[in-house]
Amino acid sequence: MKKKLLGLLVGVAIMGGILAGCGSSGSSTEAETSAETEAAAEAEGTEGTALSELKAGFIFLHDENSTYDLNFMNAAKAACEKLGVEMVSKTNIPEGQECYEAACELADAGCDFVFADSFGHEDYMIEAAKEYPEVQFCHATGTKAHTEGLDNFHNAFASIYDGRYLAGIVAGLKLNEMIENGDITEDQAKMGYVGAYTYAEVISGYTSFFLGARSVCPSVTMEVTFTGSWYDETAEKEGANKLIENGCVIISQHADSMGAPTACETAGVPNVSYNGSTIDACPNTFLVSSRVNWEPYFEYCLNSIAEGTPIAADWCGSLETGSVELSEFGTAVAEGTEEAVNVAKEAIIAGELHVFDISTFTVDGAELTSYMADVDTDADYTPDHEAVVDGYFNESGDGLRSAPYFDVQIDGIDLLDTAF
Repeated sequence: MKKKLLGLLVGVAIMGGILAGCGSSGSSTEAETSAETEAAAEAEGTEGTALSELKAGFIFLHDENSTYDLNFMNAAKAACEKLGVEMVSKTNIPEGQECYEAACELADAGCDFVFADSFGHEDYMIEAAKEYPEVQFCHATGTKAHTEGLDNFHNAFASIYDGRYLAGIVAGLKLNEMIENGDITEDQAKMGYVGAYTYAEVISGYTSFFLGARSVCPSVTMEVTFTGSWYDETAEKEGANKLIENGCVIISQHADSMGAPTACETAGVPNVSYNGSTIDACPNTFLVSSRVNWEPYFEYCLNSIAEGTPIAADWCGSLETGSVELSEFGTAVAEGTEEAVNVAKEAIIAGELHVFDISTFTVDGAELTSYMADVDTDADYTPDHEAVVDGYFNESGDGLRSAPYFDVQIDGIDLLDTAF
């Protein structure tokens, strides 16, 4: 309330200055005055809270050496700089009690908005949200906001499976080029994927990547290995090398270090990275990267706080909102790649193409006609929602949950390690 009152006083002062300026010079037009007034209103928010008075706190699992965390950091800086919001951040915060302590420290430091970027941070963010009801707590990739029912705790993600599908098309076209050049045969079109855990988010990601590749290269198969960690450069490099030794001729990943891409560059194997281009480290083998652009979400949250409007319990960005992006293409991509990706992208945005179209895959040799997904995520992980709708698995649809819940093991993908 104090902050909103201050914002109103600032707004009055701004308006007074505008009117005084018009009266003294006699040169400002009505249109110019209107534009200045609209700009002032936008800066203040509809409830009169100046964006410049807000303070945003960010909790990152690792530091800038992690491609995952760096992607969040860059988006946070861009959003805060654009809106004039003060930014405070904490790095290398584990998925434990340290997260609760960090969240409380940021709230005590006057942050109006506190965001954490890793799946395991969620319970500690909820704990902090209950203690600081006047602060808005937001969390990436989480699953509990819609069941907790707190006005100040929110989950967010994006339809990154769309981006991974498009990256899969890039990989599939590269496989076709390798087949046409005689580098491999059709039955040698095998990709490898380095995943962190056997979470639905990872399963959704590698499945959409595979389906994108198979949409243009029907003979493709894929092997997936898991590291049991979001960030372990040694394990990720070893995982990539194991896949290469197994005959995988293209490698992608859902893990956060440069381990897999550098292994590919050393071996001369084309690679698809995640959360940002690795072309500088892999100039000869980099194909493309998909990523979630978090800047639109951060801007949405901060503007909502300034305007006094609710933040959605579950927010899911898309290709259309600019929340899902592909990087620039590497020099190793096949001819015609950009055109093919653009066609598929437009079809997804138009609703004409669905990544998890049930006619494009089978499970144990049969079509998936019905699937009860675990959306509400109770302690027993009880399936509670029919996910197959209108001929496709409706991932993150119906406004129920922003985080992925596709955890189906489809034919054509072999899992090498499933202990994680």
